[in-house]
Parts: sequence; C-alpha cells; structure tokens
Amino acid sequence: MTTIEELNGWLKHPEGRNLEFKEAKNKFNDSKLLPDYCAAIANEGGGKLILGVNNARHVVGTMAFLGTYQKISNTLLNALKIRVDVEEILHPDGRVLIFHIPKRPHGQLIVSTGNHQYPMRAGESLVNMDLDTIKKILNETEPDFSSHIVPGLTFDDLDRSAIEIVRKKWGEESRQEKILKFDDEKTLTNIGLLTGKGINYAGLILVGKSSAITEYLPDAEVIFEYRHNPNQIHHDFRKNWREPFAAIDDDIWSTINARNIRIPFQQGFFQREIWGFDEKSIREAVHNAVMHRDYSLKGRSVFIKASPRGFDIESPGGFPLGITLENVLTEKAWRNRTLADAFEKIGFAERSSQGLDEIFEKSIRDGKGFPDLSKSNASHVKLYISAQVQDTDFILYLERISEKLQVDFKFEEIYELENIREHQKIDHPEYKNKFLNLGIVEMIGRGRGTKYILSRHYYETIGKSGAHTRIKGLSRQAKKELILGHIREGKPSSLMDLMSGFPECGPKDISNLLQELKRDGAIFFQGSKLKGSWRIRSTLN
Repeated sequence: MTTIEELNGWLKHPEGRNLEFKEAKNKFNDSKLLPDYCAAIANEGGGKLILGVNNARHVVGTMAFLGTYQKISNTLLNALKIRVDVEEILHPDGRVLIFHIPKRPHGQLIVSTGNHQYPMRAGESLVNMDLDTIKKILNETEPDFSSHIVPGLTFDDLDRSAIEIVRKKWGEESRQEKILKFDDEKTLTNIGLLTGKGINYAGLILVGKSSAITEYLPDAEVIFEYRHNPNQIHHDFRKNWREPFAAIDDDIWSTINARNIRIPFQQGFFQREIWGFDEKSIREAVHNAVMHRDYSLKGRSVFIKASPRGFDIESPGGFPLGITLENVLTEKAWRNRTLADAFEKIGFAERSSQGLDEIFEKSIRDGKGFPDLSKSNASHVKLYISAQVQDTDFILYLERISEKLQVDFKFEEIYELENIREHQKIDHPEYKNKFLNLGIVEMIGRGRGTKYILSRHYYETIGKSGAHTRIKGLSRQAKKELILGHIREGKPSSLMDLMSGFPECGPKDISNLLQELKRDGAIFFQGSKLKGSWRIRSTLN
C-alpha cells in the first residue's frame, strides 16, 4: 500500500513515460483516455497514472470513479489483458487514485480500446506508436532461462549415470561412435550444458543430482496422478520425479504405460488394436512440457493427470513468445533455447518444432478426435489427449481411400478432414477441390451458409447411409414441399412466419424457395409487403 510520504515523493518527480498526473477533478473518461494511458505506460515499461493532481503537482482531489474504483481493475483486465491495480489514497488535500500499471510482456504490445491502437507518449501527448517502434518490440526475443549459469553448481552436483545416458543417446542420434569415448566435460560442453563460466540450468535440469535440483531449482519436477474415474477428487496412484530428466524420461513413460488400455476393433477377418496412451505422443507431450515451461514461475511443476478417459498435462507458463491457440500448429518457437538444443541433440525433440502436429495427426488417425488446448492461458499450457476411440469407421475409411486411390494425405489434410467430420467446415479452402474431386467430401448450400460433410460414399461404406441423410438434411425439393404443405393448411405464411417454422433455413434460403414456387405457378403473394402473405393458387387446391 502506498503511503502519503511516498505519494508526496512522486509529486516532486517530473512527468515522463512512466509517470502521468491528471487533475480529473470531477471525472476521467474510462472508455477512451483510461485504456489509452494505461496501455501507453505499459508499452513504455510500466509505471503509474495518478488522478487528483494538477499541473503544479498539487493534490486537488478527484471525484473520478468514486465508489466504483474497485471495479476498474477488472474492466481494464478485460480490455487490455493486463492487471492494473487501482489504489485510493485519502491525502490531507484530497482524494487521489493511483493506477499501478505493469510493463508489457516481452515482445508483445498492449492494444488499447481507446482512441489509439498502440498508444505511446510523445512529449505531453499520446500518439499511435510508429512502425519502427512496433517492429522493434515484436522482434524482441524471450530471455533464455536455461542458458543462465547456476551459481555454485559444480561437477559434484551432477549425476554421472545421467551424463552417461546423455552421451549414449547423443551418439545414437548422431550415429558417431567416437562420441561414446568423450569424457564428461567434453560431452557436456559439446551439448551446450557447460561453458567456460560454469554449468547452466539446462545442465541442471538434464543431469543434475536430485539434491542439486532440490537446492537450486525445486520446481523442476514432474508430478503424475492416475484416477480410475476422472471426476473423482482423490487419486488412485501418484508419483513425482525431482531428478535429472535424462534419467527419468523412460520411467515416466513406463509409469504411464503401466496403466495403458488396449482398444481392439475388427477390420474384416482381422482384429486390430489402438492404445489409449500412444507412446510417441505421450513422450512428445512430456518433452514439450519440460522443454517449453517457464522455469521462472515459483511453486509450479509439470503436472500430469491420466485416466481411462484421457491424458492431461499442464506446463507452467503460457505459450512461448509469438505462439497462440490460433497458430500453435503452424508457428514454431522455443522458450528455453539451450535446453531445446540439448533435447534435439539427444533425440528427445526437434528444437524448432513443438511436435504438436504429430500428436494431433496420431490422435485423428486413431479416431480419437482433436486433442484439446483450449484450457491454456497466460499462466499455463494445458494439453488433453483422449484415450477413447470415437470413430473407428473414420480410421478405416481413410486407409481404404488411401489404398484404393493411391493417395497420401499430409497432416494439414488429415486435420481438415477431421474438421469436416466434427464441425462440417473447412478452415483452409486450398484442400477443398482435392476432397471434392476425390469424392470424399460433399458441399451443401451456397455462400456463407455453405457446409462441407463427408460424402455419401463414406456413410455407405461404413453402413450408415441414414446418418448421411440426417446430416445433409432435406433436399431442396423436399423443403419446397414442406413450405407448400404449410401454406396449404392455411397457416400464417409471411416470410417471418416461415422463418420461425423452418429455423434450419436462413431468410435468403426461404425467400429463394418462395420465388421458385411462385415461378412454378404454385403460390402467389397477396396483400401489402408488410402485412401480406403467401397463398396457394386456386388451381392447386
């Protein structure tokens, strides 16, 4: 809490990029000025906006947000996506409001909902940020925590058996037998875990003794819980690892695999099986969580929850800089580059890839649907992979089509086919013509109302042609017959009435159907445009 003495001290400082005084004696525009000033100060490195102080640096008091200032923090959080703490000070000369504004995240701009999109200070005024400044900020790189030297860490703090594992995996990955003869120092130096200044955090994470990890980086642990029922509060099994990751990688998978489930299904005379927890996907998910987590966050660990229903892994920290839910499958980035480099060299991961595309493809090809990242936010990345097969028919159909038409589907196409199966839409139109030409997708409707569904051939192949009829809906002729029947029964038949009676059709669709019936001589419109209605021609009664 700010003291009056601290406030009096700030009054002696000149205004600048990080300190702004406003008289705001009666009010302050909370929809334009407030988000603009908060965004500008955040973009300039954070600071304070103080209301109730005039240009002469005298406290004059403010009535702004009287009785409602406690709500402003939440309003600004929703608008700017940063937390601004608002404090009320009852100074002897009047009421003062202090907005404590954090600095923008590294490599990101705070977008204002006020008069300026990317506001910044220019003298005493607010202006839109120039392109050079925007580019400079967006080109910032995230600090590499894993490259920092661990003060006081020595060779005695390293696990020699873990170093041997690293050396062996590096030799196998690079296919160079000479690596197996390297001593420990040369091994760690060449992998990037040891420099002339000492052992870095990547080295501690990969080959540090349990005692050293506990002393220097206790949050570098992996916790696993298994529940027979995913909704129960208590766990049926729990294990945690705070040991060199190189030494526990296989044990983590073995522990999860011991609770794996086998899902058999029939394919003609042959029985196949899918495992609830796919080894490559689970290992990739764990490696990503360890490699890309934010180690600067205290009191947070990589947390895994599993059940017969699915696998859930939570990694502390949001997505790496530049990665969002929308581009996570197409853009590549890393948070701990030194650790990522080491993972790549020993075959744990590709440094430039997050491996999510392979996880998604395997899940879709196994008929489990899309993995889910939607519960990720600024504090953690959360990945859920289903352990239950939702549609074995889809798996078999893709395999048959690939074999019959001698066509291979790349990941992006598999993703779009699953998007069509689940949501009846295509996000990337460049694949549309290929799907239509192969006869595996059908287009329904026109314009904005266009939907894409798996073809009748798919549903006939899996013996569910009725499902195709239900998903596709009524034919155009069938819809016209229903409208005729509606009008013939003497029911209200204005456009609005018909829209309420046929909610699956848009107003333009109904209007087009009515005009076709009119051209066919089946109906006519009687009355004014606002109060009239459609009628059946007497010859058809």
